[in-house]
Amino acid sequence: MNPTQTLYSPGGNSPASSPATHPSSLFPQINTCRTIRDLSQIHAVFIKSGQIRDTLSAAEILRFCATSDLHHRDLDYAHKIFNQMPQRNCFSWNTIIRGFSESDEDKALIAITLFFKMMSDEFVEPNRFTFPSVLKACAKTGKIQEGKQIHGLALKYGFGGDEFVMSNLVRMYVMCGLMKDACVLFYKNIIEREMVVMIDRRKRDGEVVLWNVMIDGYMRLGDCKAARMLFDKMRQRSVVSWNTMISGYSQNGFFKDAVEVFRQMKKGEDIRPNYVTLVSVLPAISRLGSLELGEWLHLYAEDSGIRIDDVLGSALIDMYSKCGIIEKAIRVFERLPRENVITWSAMINGFAIHGQAGDAIDCFCKMRQAGVRPSDVAYISLLTACSHGGLVEEGRRYFSQMVSVDGLEPRIEHYGCMVDLLGRSGLLDEAEEFILNMPIKPDDVIWKALLGACRMHGNVEMGKRVANILMDMVPHDSGAYVALSNMYASQGNWSEVSEMRLRMKEMDIRKDPGCSWIDIDGVLHEFLVEDDSHPRAKEINSMLVEISDKLRLAGYRPITTQVLLNLEEEDKENALHYHSEKIATAFGLISTSPGKPIRIVKNLRICEDCHSSIKLISKVYKRKITVRDRKRFHHFQDGSCSCMDYW
Repeated sequence: MNPTQTLYSPGGNSPASSPATHPSSLFPQINTCRTIRDLSQIHAVFIKSGQIRDTLSAAEILRFCATSDLHHRDLDYAHKIFNQMPQRNCFSWNTIIRGFSESDEDKALIAITLFFKMMSDEFVEPNRFTFPSVLKACAKTGKIQEGKQIHGLALKYGFGGDEFVMSNLVRMYVMCGLMKDACVLFYKNIIEREMVVMIDRRKRDGEVVLWNVMIDGYMRLGDCKAARMLFDKMRQRSVVSWNTMISGYSQNGFFKDAVEVFRQMKKGEDIRPNYVTLVSVLPAISRLGSLELGEWLHLYAEDSGIRIDDVLGSALIDMYSKCGIIEKAIRVFERLPRENVITWSAMINGFAIHGQAGDAIDCFCKMRQAGVRPSDVAYISLLTACSHGGLVEEGRRYFSQMVSVDGLEPRIEHYGCMVDLLGRSGLLDEAEEFILNMPIKPDDVIWKALLGACRMHGNVEMGKRVANILMDMVPHDSGAYVALSNMYASQGNWSEVSEMRLRMKEMDIRKDPGCSWIDIDGVLHEFLVEDDSHPRAKEINSMLVEISDKLRLAGYRPITTQVLLNLEEEDKENALHYHSEKIATAFGLISTSPGKPIRIVKNLRICEDCHSSIKLISKVYKRKITVRDRKRFHHFQDGSCSCMDYW
């Protein structure tokens, strides 16, 4: 018999000769079912015995289908059972609503429909477990009008003071973007509970959930300041509170704040970082290049028994790669199962940003051999590797293969990689033609890639054309103005440079300041151009003078075409003297023992003069110096750079 065809067929009583198969004795076996097929066999016994007409028996079958883990649940099967139940109690309604609310958006809509059907059932009333599930469905689907109706019903049935109903109401308003409504509800409940929570543990926990929901809401809106104010006011915090702050800061680009909150959490004794904490903070550590903290986190995960799965493992690969230690990234990669494309993509990207194009391609080929299908993200990493390595033909081949072999539709990022690849290689006309023939509208990032290539290869005419497109597209972005100014300055065309500067001033457009970070003994030090705010500024300046003298003795001459001001040659040299990466390098030299590697992160592309200077510094001071700029890594050693001057 197929029980999904006749879920409630009439049957006789349980056979007296087989007490072991009496339906009530099968209840414990339901929990041991591994698949819906296993469950259907027990279901068949219930149908044959007639026991399926018993509300409790049917509810047990329904519970397994609707609310067991995602690998086991079958909502279509559950819905059929539910629809053929002769009597449905509150538990059955709650079970089916919960099952659909926890599924995807389309199925969550069914949960809302089921709730209103429940309300029309005169024999059943909702309880405190009904509302959280249907409110989750409203939050997931953005059905705010239905949510407001359900809010009114929750109050009507007396659940206005239930902490879990209220926390889900607040979450619904937050997820639907109605923070004002969420705030009113939040503060009303906080005031009402002020006297009670001190003596009621359950209500105290519920209050923490409410605060966490509000903090998450502000972070989703990008209002980190409001989120932090609430966080600082919390009398009690859970691990979720900390994780919400860390992930919120990181996702909004406040990486230093994310790491600082993590450090505060780490200092406390009450709450220990968990899996979610590590996954949340690792992207921030990666962006800042805080290797020491990243290594501590990796060791903590292993010592605490936190399983390093595909997601956490990929985040660790990304962290080590972006902190400049590709060897450790490889070691993490080799210890993972490598069954997920995310893991392979992280490793391919690691090779790409380090300029190891051959290793990236080899890793991509091994992924195919392992039977893992490439994703669009894996192709972005692969094309980036080809771009950094100047592998034009390989890049063309892989771009074509992505479409013809793997059936992936190129995203704007893939087109950007191809423009970058062609532009870096000097194929400017082909790059421009490629953009003009794109099936999707090119964004500013695409045009910026071509403009950067024009600057690199000194094609001022095309540069003007591309810059004008960008000025129309993103008129208040400094990139086009600065790039064009650079090209004019390199030609000594100071009148055009002045014109660009005047336009920027009139439109109040400010150039992004160069900024570099260096991590010394777990403390992150930040430097801007001509920065003398550091407590050791005098020592840094002395070291900069020493570096300048030693480089001159070694035959170095500053590349003053990088200076955008019409100055005397000596003044231009002085201006180059105080670029942020040079200040960070000087600080690294005075703050670390001889021979110790120096690692620096910069927010912009490293300039030609700094690149040439640091190459020579690595030789003169016998140091390995690693600089991660906006695009890639530069490993300087013995007067050479890993990029082979192709960046």
